[in-house]
Amino acid sequence: MTVIQTVSETIHRFELTAAGQTILVGVSGGPDSLCLLHVLQRLAPELNITLHVAHLNHGLRGADADADAAFVADTARAWGLPVTIERADVASMAAQPGISTEEAARNARYDFLSRLAAQLGATAVAVGHNADDQAETVLMHFLRGSGLAGLRGMLPASPLPSGPGVSGSLTLIRPLLFTPRADILAYCDENDLQPRFDRSNEDVTFFRNRLRHELLPLLETYNPQIRRILGATASVAAADHDLLHDHTVAAFAALAQSTTSGAVIFDLAGWQALPLALQRSLLREAVHRLRGGLRDIGFVHVEQAVWTLATGNAGARMTLPAGLEAVLGYTRFAIGEAGIELPVAGAPQLLIEPVRLHDEATLSAALPGWRVETGLLTPTELPAGWQNNADPWQAVFDADALGNNLALRGRRAGDRFQPLGMDGNSKLLAEYFTNVRLPAAARDRWPLLVNAADQILWVCGLRVDERARVTDRTSRVLHIWLQRAQD
Repeated sequence: MTVIQTVSETIHRFELTAAGQTILVGVSGGPDSLCLLHVLQRLAPELNITLHVAHLNHGLRGADADADAAFVADTARAWGLPVTIERADVASMAAQPGISTEEAARNARYDFLSRLAAQLGATAVAVGHNADDQAETVLMHFLRGSGLAGLRGMLPASPLPSGPGVSGSLTLIRPLLFTPRADILAYCDENDLQPRFDRSNEDVTFFRNRLRHELLPLLETYNPQIRRILGATASVAAADHDLLHDHTVAAFAALAQSTTSGAVIFDLAGWQALPLALQRSLLREAVHRLRGGLRDIGFVHVEQAVWTLATGNAGARMTLPAGLEAVLGYTRFAIGEAGIELPVAGAPQLLIEPVRLHDEATLSAALPGWRVETGLLTPTELPAGWQNNADPWQAVFDADALGNNLALRGRRAGDRFQPLGMDGNSKLLAEYFTNVRLPAAARDRWPLLVNAADQILWVCGLRVDERARVTDRTSRVLHIWLQRAQD
């Protein structure tokens, strides 16, 4: 199959272009991008697309870089194509901590392409990555450690995030992704193309260049088809990744919820019931949604979190990169900013305390989103089956046993009460909270009903005190209902 046929098949198979579309073609002047431009120009009438040539001078190679820019401009004009040339100071960008020259050049190049595409109304950017580049990428990701996302290498089409001040996003297309470099060089010879050659591509101090010039030739002595095999691995991994991603999105919708603080909370039992691959994928998906990417999130981080969530105790914490942390509860776990606390679903949190039970103005501030209703009843007014009340946020008490000056407060060191059903035996509140698996983050602000003697008469939503229960001798019943404001 010729290069023209391979590229045409790739474009149609992956729907890389659309009729009437303007395609921005990134051209360095080297064999790959020059071949790409020549092929796309030949296919343009059939595809009904318009081409615009773009070249960024990185300013790293002095006169050679200037000559490359001039070559691209001259070639585009000779072929009757519009062209935009721009210069960037990549050396200054690479001087910033933590940014390599390769990364700075890539960032500058994609920023330039996204800005120019926005100006021209182009919706896709074509680049000259080929089948050999794909093999190098897969091998590079494997050596650095990667899952399916990395082993699929580069995709025929992928999003190109816009640069600063540019709205929307672009599609980055790679029409040469299944074309070997040898075929590209042969195409250039056959069509009398005279590409520029970047001597920095021979510098083996760069990781990718070492793979290209040292490791891959060595691997070819073990298997001459290693480049083709790595490309096939990428295709298999891409399909498997898509399948796993679809299951991940469905599981995320079923098991996760976002909070106002930006954290993601998962149902623990549901997560633990998933296959290991989905457990890992869900953790990565949460990080991706919180940080917009998976930079520095490696196998070790995910695996430690998986192990802790499967075997750890409530309260366990897992440090994740990018300032994130996971915290384990009894029935749920959360991923969010470092120091995150696992909120209690549907429970009031006492922000001001102590507060008088009938002080309505202060109660609304003390229990935001909740209101407290009270009412006096006679025992005969209690509804049938009141002992089996299904709403934990309402309870009935012997009004005379409660005493006066009822208030709500948070817990204090040494708090004890007599849980209903324990025959008047006293229990430390801290032990009770542990026994009922109340998350640690909720304990300090959990509302407690107390009397003037500061006795705990109701651990709200959980247990009434034995001393305040309704009995056969009760003549007045106090009904208390903590109710969500929206209800």
